[in-house]
Amino acid sequence: MLSGGEAVALTVTEFSILELLARRPGWVFSRQQIIDGVRGYDYVITPRAVDVQVFGLRKKLGPAGDCIETVRGVGYRMRG
Repeated sequence: MLSGGEAVALTVTEFSILELLARRPGWVFSRQQIIDGVRGYDYVITPRAVDVQVFGLRKKLGPAGDCIETVRGVGYRMRG
């Protein structure tokens, strides 16, 4: 993945979250929808773990990470 011309190393989970959000810009995904989309319906994980993954993803993407918006009380979306 490139951010500002620089290669960025993402974990599989970070990449999967980014891909999920990028496929439907402007669409708001709940934390549970992100978990289900990335890990599947049978995966047991706390929704707050998504917050940690998104935080790390934004940090790695630098200024480009601003395109991932938090929708308070709901989840996340890619700015459309």
